[in-house]
Amino acid sequence: MKRLTISDIAKRAGVSIGAVSFALNGRPGVSSQTRSRILAIAEEMGWRPNAAARGLSESRARTVGLVIARSADTLGVEPFFMKFIAGLESELAVSRTGLLLQVVPDHARAINAMGAWWAERRVDGVIVTDLWAEDARLPLLEEMSIPGVLVGRPHPGSRLPAVWSDDAAAVTETVDHLVALGHRRIARVAGLPALDHTRVRNDAFHAVLARHGLRPADVIDTDYTWAAGADATQELLSADRPPTAIIFDNDVMGTAGLSVARKLGVSVPDELSIVAGDDSQLCEMVFPALTALSRDIQKYGANTARTLLALLDGATVTSFQDATARLLIRESTAAPA
Repeated sequence: MKRLTISDIAKRAGVSIGAVSFALNGRPGVSSQTRSRILAIAEEMGWRPNAAARGLSESRARTVGLVIARSADTLGVEPFFMKFIAGLESELAVSRTGLLLQVVPDHARAINAMGAWWAERRVDGVIVTDLWAEDARLPLLEEMSIPGVLVGRPHPGSRLPAVWSDDAAAVTETVDHLVALGHRRIARVAGLPALDHTRVRNDAFHAVLARHGLRPADVIDTDYTWAAGADATQELLSADRPPTAIIFDNDVMGTAGLSVARKLGVSVPDELSIVAGDDSQLCEMVFPALTALSRDIQKYGANTARTLLALLDGATVTSFQDATARLLIRESTAAPA
């Protein structure tokens, strides 16, 4: 089907191309009667403006960027990012704003991608996920004055607003629950050690155990994958004094841990309690269903998009604290035998 052009509208209306351009763009140069007639004909013919051309005229690309510095293999089985992106799209679609997504292996590639997008005017702003305690991406955004929103705690000294959740409170609630059940040897299978939220969770884990007069059975850092979760569980359950409870940083590793426990003949929850992070359908598709830290990840994405759009519209934007993940108790946690 041939794409409709303003020449087609001009021919149908019996006016010049210039007159159609003035009418469609709300510019002076045609009478109100002619403008109304042209707009009616354009609507009847199914006219839709060229988004790229409109973006140039408005000095806006009508697109925001998201560069994820993770292994593409990880994203293929990571429900968090799928839900988060769905939340972004739910808000971006309302304002007819596109999402430019790229997955890269490291921060150097992420910096190159964001810099190129900005130089080529392909994006109006960016969303920055997986913040490091010392994040090389943030100085670039500051230096180039790229509008952006951080997904994670506000960074000291950064002008960029953040959308974040209280990870420390979520970990504290989880440990309090396990201790109340009677657990005294609690281990944690964490995510990437360079990530800011991993450090926050680790610090909270040690602090709440100390408050209860306990020491951690162990803390193992991973890359969030199924294989890493399985290896960590194997290591923990093969120890001389294995933990009676393990907290995993995501649902993928939690289900991997459950699988390993079964292979080793360790009963869940009678001999081992398991808690997963980032609750998803995975936690309910296994038996026993996994107790998990649950939050509305799609809403988290929507709040992030809303914050960035407000920033791009010139509003005064401050950091936004999203809802804290709450412990959803299922069948994988119980008092230790």
